[in-house]
Amino acid sequence: MDMTSVGHDPEKLMSLPALLARRAAENPDDLAYCYLRNGEDPDDRVTYAELLRQALGRAAELRRRDVRGRGAVLLYPTGLEFVRAWLGCAAAGVMGAPVQVPRNGQALRRLRSVADDSGTTLVLTTAETRDRLLADFPGAPELRGLELAATDEWPDTAPAGEPLPDAGLDDVALLQYTSGSTGTPKGVMVTHRNFWHNAAETDALWPTKGGTVVSWLPLFHDMGLLFGVVLPLWAGIPSYLMGPEAFVRRPARWLEALSRFGGTHAAAPNFAYDLCVREARPAPGTDLSAWRAAVNGAEPVRLHTVRAFTEAFTSYGLDPQAVSPGYGLAEHTLKISGSGPGEPPRALTLSPTDLGRGRVTETTDADAIPVVSCGRTIGDTRVRIVDPATRRAAGPGRVGEIWATGPCVAAGYAGRERESEETFRARIADDADTGAFLRTGDIGFVRDGELYVTGRLKDLLVVKGRNHYPQDLEYSAERSHPALRPASAAAFAVDRGDREALVVVIEADGRALRAAGHDVLVSAVRERVRSDHRLEAEDVVVIRRGTLPKTTSGKVRRGTCRQQYVDGTLVRVGGGPA
Repeated sequence: MDMTSVGHDPEKLMSLPALLARRAAENPDDLAYCYLRNGEDPDDRVTYAELLRQALGRAAELRRRDVRGRGAVLLYPTGLEFVRAWLGCAAAGVMGAPVQVPRNGQALRRLRSVADDSGTTLVLTTAETRDRLLADFPGAPELRGLELAATDEWPDTAPAGEPLPDAGLDDVALLQYTSGSTGTPKGVMVTHRNFWHNAAETDALWPTKGGTVVSWLPLFHDMGLLFGVVLPLWAGIPSYLMGPEAFVRRPARWLEALSRFGGTHAAAPNFAYDLCVREARPAPGTDLSAWRAAVNGAEPVRLHTVRAFTEAFTSYGLDPQAVSPGYGLAEHTLKISGSGPGEPPRALTLSPTDLGRGRVTETTDADAIPVVSCGRTIGDTRVRIVDPATRRAAGPGRVGEIWATGPCVAAGYAGRERESEETFRARIADDADTGAFLRTGDIGFVRDGELYVTGRLKDLLVVKGRNHYPQDLEYSAERSHPALRPASAAAFAVDRGDREALVVVIEADGRALRAAGHDVLVSAVRERVRSDHRLEAEDVVVIRRGTLPKTTSGKVRRGTCRQQYVDGTLVRVGGGPA
């Protein structure tokens, strides 16, 4: 049976272990996943039958350790062992919490904080990762008391006669820890039911039948997990995975893999499409004509990026209508809305003054701000725009907080009932009959049924009584001079006692910085921000490449950056605190 045809039938819902078992029974020899070493060479392949056997082997070992109903940190580089271990956890009733493999002290502290927050000392990993971690951080207090268990050393099969495990649809299949862009990371409890519905709605929006996924997104991140692992399993299509470092070092690898394996579906944040435009020079013969869903999400979608990417790669066969902006977040499993195939991305050019006052006014003025549509909701997912202060529905043409409801809303934050109640079970003050909503913390509006996201509620700047969206200020700063790096700026306000002052922190490429000169860059940023937004940047801090605080998914940590600026720990180019 073609499961993509029954995705919305409630009688067909099943857990991840049951779904894998069905795939193995119906298509045992079909390729499920393939890992591309260095982003190019197929290095590890697994069929559905092999994957079921291996996942059950890991589930049997977890049951032997009697950890059902508890959490386990999943500490894996991109690769198929993550898939085997996570599905093994799901089969054993263990809540897996993916974490990035630490390369520095900050990431090591995050590992420990996730373990403590999820109430576990069990860290599942590979033998190679375990050995490197112990060698890189000898005697680290963050590792004290943790059991580093290498699942690739466990048996690949379950003992004979062991019953096929399953899980309840409302059991927690994943603890997805938030990126921490606006606060302390929290574990989102994603259920098997959530995964099924999100995959079904994603498929209804970007049909996967006969498709192939090619992904470089990290599997510890919600977007990488849904697109790289869950959606292919749900749809019964192969998934080719590569490490994010392989993409960043040579972005053309992603495009060449799409060509080589006939990739039809791939998703990435906006910065990745920017990077492809700037640096990707695919090999001759690269053919992107099969790519029918190039999903752009996980950070603000830029109209300039959408147009530049389309123009750069139509000569390689890319269908301009394949570029599909989307919007989602971990608390909603992932996808909330998206632009479907055959729908060219839409955008509005808005008055920055009115936008700062919460009004949507189209204009053709030179300082107009382009805002790209993130498409429509689909299935049973619905959104409302709500005034965050009054919790009343915002009127037409007004900006407000995006609230969502439907079967993809996760169960809450693990161990945080008060915060779960506030975030996942909010009610509209003047329309309580509509039930509970997820408060996304994002700001936007709906026009002609399409959702436009304008920023984060917690990141909104108020300067001289006007609201300003930091990503718009950052975009202007980044475009003010070629030596300044895209997607590597933070704009925030600081209290000067008698006023709020705008500060812009931005990375510069070292070689280009030396050629242009520090003062030239600072002047360029100030002039562009003044021209675009009629706002003065009181301080412009130029920092070296790679030093801007970001989350594991690449989002700018504006709060952390602001705190470093206030504390004097943010280092300007040329030395000395900001």
